[in-house]
Amino acid sequence: MDSMLKHHPHDYLPAAGHDALLPGYDLLTRLFGFNHVHEKLIAQAELADGYHVLEIGCGTGNLTIRAKHTHPSVEVIGCDPDPLALKRAQRKAPHLSGIRFERAYAQRLPYADGEFDRVLSSMMLHHLDDDAKTAAAAEIYRVLRPGGRLHLVDMGGNMTAHDGLTARLVMRSYHAAGNLGDAIPRLLRAAGFDCAEVATHRHRFVGRLTYYRATRPA
Repeated sequence: MDSMLKHHPHDYLPAAGHDALLPGYDLLTRLFGFNHVHEKLIAQAELADGYHVLEIGCGTGNLTIRAKHTHPSVEVIGCDPDPLALKRAQRKAPHLSGIRFERAYAQRLPYADGEFDRVLSSMMLHHLDDDAKTAAAAEIYRVLRPGGRLHLVDMGGNMTAHDGLTARLVMRSYHAAGNLGDAIPRLLRAAGFDCAEVATHRHRFVGRLTYYRATRPA
């Protein structure tokens, strides 16, 4: 069992850290500025009419719902292992068509080979241990069509102590530190992707956010 989850009642880490904190999760994400982060990630994804889009680790559905509102013609699925978070996501999108939320683990995606044009991931990768990251990267590659792309944002990249107190704490965390430097590009390239860093900036609450684009070769 992942050491991060040794004392946790689930085999996954909930978005808010613990079930009891879930009711405040959406408020915290707004206060931390993640609406803007999601807008930026969606813009980088260059969604087009008729695309099939998957968000892995969708939590309460904020990014999935924003992608649907921004591009009404896309078909979008948000998946997450947390049934409590998924219930909240479903309640937030009762009248939207072409969107659904499903229980699934990033490292065991229940979707067909080449089913999606885009996969999105926001602040999910650092929840996984090394083996799960490797499996998730392989699964994302599998479900993307040739030429399809993963767009990912997470804490990491070239984070240093100069990025603030939060960055110094993150750098001491085994799992979060597993995203630092070129760890994410190396992970995705090993799975077969062409990977590039798109943007990075200091973030007062998580240290440093870095955006990546990973393309499955055509």
